[in-house]
Amino acid sequence: MRKYILLLVVGTFSLLLPAQQDSVLRFEMSTPWSATVSQTQPWNVYPRPQLKRDDWTNLNGQWDYAITPMTAAAAPNQYDGKILVPFAVESSLSGVKKLVKENEYLWYRRTFTTPRRNDGDRVLLHFGAVDFRATVYLNGQVIGGHTGGYTAFSFDLTPYLKRGEQELVVRVSDPTDTGLQARGKQVQDPGGIFYTPVTGIWQTTWLEVVPKDYIRGLKITPNLSESTLSVEVQTNATADDLTATVTLTGEGGTEVASQSIDLMAGGGNTGLELQVPDARLWSPEDPFLYDLEITLSERGGDRVDRVVSYAGMREVSLGKDANGHTAILLNGSPYFQFGPLDQGYWPDGLYTAPTVEAMIFDLEMTKKWGFNMLRKHVKVEPATFYYACDTLGLLVWQDMPSGYLPNQTFVGPQDIRDADQPYAAAVQFEREYKELIDQLYNAPSIVTWVPFNEGWGQYDTERIAAWTKAYDPSRIVDAPSGWTDRGVGDMYDVHIYPGPGMERPEEDRASVLGEFGGLGYPVPDHLWWDKRNWGYRTLSSQEELTDGFAELMNGLIGLRPRGLSAAVYTQTTDVEGEINGLMTYDRRVMKLDTQRSPDLFAPLYERPGRYQALLSTSEYTPQTWEIIKDGQVDDHMPGPFSTYNDFYTPGSSRWDGEPITLRREFTLDRIPEKLYVEYLSNRADIEVFVNDQPLASPASKGGDRGVYTVNEVADVSALKMGRNVVTVRVTRSEGRGDNGSFDVGLYGVGE
Repeated sequence: MRKYILLLVVGTFSLLLPAQQDSVLRFEMSTPWSATVSQTQPWNVYPRPQLKRDDWTNLNGQWDYAITPMTAAAAPNQYDGKILVPFAVESSLSGVKKLVKENEYLWYRRTFTTPRRNDGDRVLLHFGAVDFRATVYLNGQVIGGHTGGYTAFSFDLTPYLKRGEQELVVRVSDPTDTGLQARGKQVQDPGGIFYTPVTGIWQTTWLEVVPKDYIRGLKITPNLSESTLSVEVQTNATADDLTATVTLTGEGGTEVASQSIDLMAGGGNTGLELQVPDARLWSPEDPFLYDLEITLSERGGDRVDRVVSYAGMREVSLGKDANGHTAILLNGSPYFQFGPLDQGYWPDGLYTAPTVEAMIFDLEMTKKWGFNMLRKHVKVEPATFYYACDTLGLLVWQDMPSGYLPNQTFVGPQDIRDADQPYAAAVQFEREYKELIDQLYNAPSIVTWVPFNEGWGQYDTERIAAWTKAYDPSRIVDAPSGWTDRGVGDMYDVHIYPGPGMERPEEDRASVLGEFGGLGYPVPDHLWWDKRNWGYRTLSSQEELTDGFAELMNGLIGLRPRGLSAAVYTQTTDVEGEINGLMTYDRRVMKLDTQRSPDLFAPLYERPGRYQALLSTSEYTPQTWEIIKDGQVDDHMPGPFSTYNDFYTPGSSRWDGEPITLRREFTLDRIPEKLYVEYLSNRADIEVFVNDQPLASPASKGGDRGVYTVNEVADVSALKMGRNVVTVRVTRSEGRGDNGSFDVGLYGVGE
């Protein structure tokens, strides 16, 4: 059964639609915030909430830009026009909306006046993110560079400053999908599940004045078992007479703990342990954050530097649920996590939300629908995004953006040693992945790292998973999410469309459904383009979508007693040609009813019922069925059943595709409260009867190849104490091709 996953690449790439290079950017759509974007200082919000100083200078706004051939290595004498930073050059909000080819440079230029500072102060220049390779010049001198499109970087400008006006120039190159770098879903010809490319500055650029000796970072780790909060203060101290003090305050500004430590010259990292008695634990239901103040002072003298931060006391781990399955725990208790796949794309700003209010709107809607989690899918957001998740109470599964699409995949250390380009890409991938973890480490909302999505650029999975766990033992690891499982990490993650379904939890790994659903509903007048719009199943109204969603929820609820720990629904919004969002791409139409959805979700978060095996499937052990012809037993054959050509179900009995009737028996010593049909249905229409009474039968779902899914049966009256007979009638779905497979089982759920 597990061999099917490697062959789905063909299905994925059939979704890629041809597009002409000159028409990639011709589509436009506004959001409710498009017209409110400041043309002088967009995104004028402090960009680093977990290390905050009183003063900063926002460099967002109108910059000069130019696009030149790479043969012109020097800054241009004349620029092409103005670009609105921090919006990527391909976006409409940038005011440019042009593509940058792999053999071209994108140049930025602006001037600024040095912020007021005291003698000895340093001036730091910060970039939230620049995609992909940046070289930075100040007053004609190269001050440094950075490679990687998703992580922040900084430079000390002080040695390069001059009197009067300063000239800042940034040169950017980005190969998009002609290179092997981490790029998420960006492609030069968007279509299907891949989207418009993003090049250049796409997060806030800003200045900060700091003293000669300053606090450059924090590493905050809660420890619930010891009731402590570890705070590592990272400084560049140059003197021996400095003291760092960390003060933790709780509700109402009440001081909880304070501790000081003397620093040594040479800087480095200094750790402190704060006792947090009777800690108020952070959770989606109570996202309480403690305030932190960190000061740097001359020993027995004046304060040199001060920053403020925050911390959440929470713990994520693995343990056992009520049925003895390995489960994900939050703060020591089983906690079911359910949320949308969040792509983070915008029709007006692409990678960048038009305003911070727009960004928070998506998160607030996620809470209103009743989710407690989101999976940030092959993209990284500004630090303010995670601060909003911290304050709203949304758990985050953070993907590392994927590089190299599946047709470029290399697997194994020998492969990357033998090929210079993939080896360099792997080195860059791991460097950027480490930067990502360092950058987001302090966010209590982030509970899971996802280094690989499906088979996209997956390599050395065992090593990457082990390194992630060792580098950050405070979180769990999903490596990879979907398809190419390697038996490592803290989760066994499958992707099933539409689903739902799951794999069996293991002794040291929880079972999660990393992607499912994808119900599509194209809303007229709210579509991105005139090409094919698609979903994994297309519906025609909000009522149909909500009803279809309710059907999926019934199946998902039925998986809880089997040990399902989490599920991710595809997806938060429509994105370009994908119309399977819970709201439209422009954020103007909510497809899923927020009045109904919380009630649909509520049973998911309750303690799971008692699992009762009735009739096992052949997923793990072949189960023998009686083959019935003309009312009599004609043969005995083990499941699962498949046509000769169906490679999705290896080791199964041959099914010639003709109508077939099967029968098995089981015995009951108690009647469950709920009954579920568990089935494999690939291009097969299945009818299920118990004691000659028809059950709610699963329809053919060609996308569920090789993975078992479930249907709830509302009425258990067909069951009786003692002997029960199950009859299954199967026909091949019309118009669905020659291949086909099926299998059926039953289980119950009680108190």
